[in-house]
Amino acid sequence: MRALRQHGFGGPGVLVEEQVPVPSPGPGEVLVRVHAAGLNPPDWYLREGMPDVPEELRPPMTLPIVLGTDVSGTVTALGEGVGDVAVGDEVFGMLRFPEPMTAGTYAEYVVAPVTDIARKPAAVDHVRAAAVPMAALTAWQFLVDLGHDHPSPFQSARHRPVPLGPGTRIMINGAAGGVGHVAVQLAAWKGAHVIAVASGRHRSFLLDLGADEVVDYTRERPEDAATDLDLVLDVVGGPDSGRFLRTLRRGGSLFPVYLARYDPDELAARDVTATATQVRADGAQMAELAALVDSGVLRPAVDSIFELADAAKAHARAAEGHMQGKIVLTVAGRDA
Repeated sequence: MRALRQHGFGGPGVLVEEQVPVPSPGPGEVLVRVHAAGLNPPDWYLREGMPDVPEELRPPMTLPIVLGTDVSGTVTALGEGVGDVAVGDEVFGMLRFPEPMTAGTYAEYVVAPVTDIARKPAAVDHVRAAAVPMAALTAWQFLVDLGHDHPSPFQSARHRPVPLGPGTRIMINGAAGGVGHVAVQLAAWKGAHVIAVASGRHRSFLLDLGADEVVDYTRERPEDAATDLDLVLDVVGGPDSGRFLRTLRRGGSLFPVYLARYDPDELAARDVTATATQVRADGAQMAELAALVDSGVLRPAVDSIFELADAAKAHARAAEGHMQGKIVLTVAGRDA
């Protein structure tokens, strides 16, 4: 089969199409013919060798590897003990994340733990289904239901979602991207008042998804645009995340999706909390998300589509930033 492999770390050019054996499913696994694979930040972090991640937090990285965790496709073979799905079922999911981060969905076939997948929502094609898994699971586990008891590698405190409902005020920074646009829809579905932060060109897109307000960060500092918030979901994270602390009411929470910096003393002084979590594969949650897609509550957006052989171009598009939804790879000859 064709697969995109890398034999070294670096820029998009390290991704090389090669012929490799089709894998065989083991106990509790299925073989999936890949129709589409979603791109996610961990893909390019791993492609680069994770230079910005502290060494003690880096997962084992043995070359060569096939990138990719998000998949939508068709089951073609069953491993021992698998009875929940059948050959021919259309499925989707985020595979094996966060360990070992080498599920390998940039390929024509991939082996998937049956516990990581769910039946693909019938309302969307494989391209849009592949745009769902990591982005939607991240938003779901941060905002709705963590769904596991694994400790976070980034903090000692256990992450707990804030109950969302009428009267809850939430700001989502990075609202137009993969995680952000799903978070907007989930928060709106729960009845919260949603303030979306993005560039002005995404305004109509975000209002259509359910945002009540859109803050154009190119014209206004988002930390000056709102006060008395119950929650800030900062999908961008980084060294500037602490600027949102002053927007929170006493007892409010800051949820940085990526590694963020903030002053612990300021947290205490303002009586607010800041926690994050590590998204984890979860087939049961994927089934809940599939139901939301089928009901029209969740509409996955696709920024751009690339053929499998053009994965390097897809990674280059990701490096440009300012995405509206997700980037997806398709496999030639498949009915996506």
